[in-house]
Amino acid sequence: MDPAVILVNPAAGRGRVGGQLARIQSWVRRWAPEVPVWVTEGPGHASELTRRAPPDARVVAVGGDGTAHEVVRALGPGQVLGVVPVGSGNDIARMAGLHRFRIERALSTALWGGVVRFDRGVVDGEPFASSATAGLDAAVARRAFDAPRYLRGLPRYLWALTAVLHGLTLPRARIQVDGEEVYAGPLLLAAAMNSATYGGGFPIAPMARPDDGRIELVWAGAFSRAGVLGILPRLIAGRHLSDPRIGHRGGVHLRIDFDRPVPLQSDGEVLPEREAFEVRIEPAALPIAADPGAREGSLAREEPHPVTAVPGPTA
Repeated sequence: MDPAVILVNPAAGRGRVGGQLARIQSWVRRWAPEVPVWVTEGPGHASELTRRAPPDARVVAVGGDGTAHEVVRALGPGQVLGVVPVGSGNDIARMAGLHRFRIERALSTALWGGVVRFDRGVVDGEPFASSATAGLDAAVARRAFDAPRYLRGLPRYLWALTAVLHGLTLPRARIQVDGEEVYAGPLLLAAAMNSATYGGGFPIAPMARPDDGRIELVWAGAFSRAGVLGILPRLIAGRHLSDPRIGHRGGVHLRIDFDRPVPLQSDGEVLPEREAFEVRIEPAALPIAADPGAREGSLAREEPHPVTAVPGPTA
């Protein structure tokens, strides 16, 4: 098998991953005893551990989007990202079709599954996998850290959104996509999407594909607090793009200039506020172990999965 390391973030999923550590270690001892399990100790540690991993390793992120994002930021040119989604959002796993996998099946895919090359986004020089946003959504991502522990996915996003709307004011912005100005005026949010969803499954960009060499920008112009709440049902259903206040455009490079610093985020991780937001796409630059049907050898020695057998290596 390829060299591999497994990075477990015990704080992910509001601490839920820490409760699964013994389960993960037991599976690894049985099926992949040569693979080290490294436990992260705080923000940024997954990136540091990725840099310590062998240059041709599969680096398996056990956690949520934040853990996977830290690995993506530090992933070397010969390394492969593996994702075991046990976090609060899991949009990177959803982008790669891994979000419904149980821990054992996700570990098996991460270690032995076929590698799929997805596009990689870059925002202000920093790589991302799924999304980079400015404005309301970035403020919501920041506020979501304070959400009650029992809230995950879309309910957690909606809780944070309600809190952020209380003090809503809109900056003015100018948007350029591939050098063409496509919007100027008040801006509620701008979402540069390599995947269809963010915020734990929110289908903000249903047209986005992670392997088409394009970034999809969706923006919302002048919305009041009541207007935001009014369009939420259509946003949740992915039917918001027909609203005249919402625009979208695909391209390979975009830039937004604001009249004041605004909140930014990348794969759910908060970035420093800035007056400019610049994103480009790097086609096929992000290898992810995402094809559970392309394993080496006979890998059907685990307990059954609800859909298919959970793989493990032959003894």
